[in-house]
Amino acid sequence: MTTRTFSSTAWRALIACLLAAPLALQAQDSATQPAVDWRSANDTVGQFKRGHADVLRWELAHLPPPAVAAQTPAELRLLSAEDAVRQAWRSQPKLATALARLGPQAQKHIAAGQWIDLDPSLFVRIHDADEVLKTAVQARKVWLQAVAAQQVVHQRQQGLQAAQAGNELGRRMVSVGNWSALQRSQVQLAESVAQMDLTRARYAAALAQADLLRLLQLSGVHAAVELPEQLPGAALPALSQEQVQRRLEALRAQLPRAEGLRARADAQLALTAYQASQAVLHASQNEVLTLQQFITEQTVLHYNGMLKSVWDLLGQARMQSQAVIDAIETQRDFLLAETDLQWVLQGGAPAYFVSLADAGADAAAPGHFKGWLP
Repeated sequence: MTTRTFSSTAWRALIACLLAAPLALQAQDSATQPAVDWRSANDTVGQFKRGHADVLRWELAHLPPPAVAAQTPAELRLLSAEDAVRQAWRSQPKLATALARLGPQAQKHIAAGQWIDLDPSLFVRIHDADEVLKTAVQARKVWLQAVAAQQVVHQRQQGLQAAQAGNELGRRMVSVGNWSALQRSQVQLAESVAQMDLTRARYAAALAQADLLRLLQLSGVHAAVELPEQLPGAALPALSQEQVQRRLEALRAQLPRAEGLRARADAQLALTAYQASQAVLHASQNEVLTLQQFITEQTVLHYNGMLKSVWDLLGQARMQSQAVIDAIETQRDFLLAETDLQWVLQGGAPAYFVSLADAGADAAAPGHFKGWLP
């Protein structure tokens, strides 16, 4: 299960309830006629089983398609980490000799992030081979950060969509006297927070794009690059502690004693980060997301059976979106930790190891719908 597949499936279920309009023709006519006064407007809304919620659902479902602003397509496409690595190599002509001596097969493994089977003596025997690998590491990590940041923007946009629906519904309930201004202020606040979250996410994505362009020495040449819609899977099958130890022994045989001791210490830290991020990723995707999917499905069923309110549904939409954001971040962290571990086992020395993202508390607390009215 990928984070994107889960997100799209669950979100479609929520949007289907919020935007689907199984209303009779008479109800459609009523919803589209201008009200003479607030009393008649309130009476008209009362004809629907769910009142304002059904009116809003019908109108949203029948809006004309929004005008799509013309966007200039990105001139550079980096749809895989390998694309980013090879572009980084091209930006440094001084690496051409080392790349040629490494040969196409070693280049392919390095570009794909599959370094565990490479002979560590390559990076000792071939001048500047360590720079080839270091450049690949940097490009891979910055690319992963940029892809993850872009995914988060997509999820924040969906969260804002749910918040806007709740705020609009609250506005209409106030306009016909069913809600107080205080009650509506809570859904207004939820939309404001969602908008701020989206703004922050967009800024983070812009910074990540800038970092990628800077690394590739393309700042001022390209405004942005095209990235894939989701993070990739792991570059390698899960590494065991025994595999790491065997690889470390092979590396230490190629290094002076002082460097071997440093590599051993770094390998232990890298392995700890790798195992911790792997455990968090497993829990996030196989436990938290699975539970959120179950809660979403049950919320939709209860909503359709009129056992849950539209606020419960909107609250679950928010929870769903946050859970997917947490899953994106844990997947990113695991891929960064995997990169660091492989680099250490080739003699590299990361300046720091990944700091695991703090998953949102709300995503793990399905009974608490912060920001929505009961």
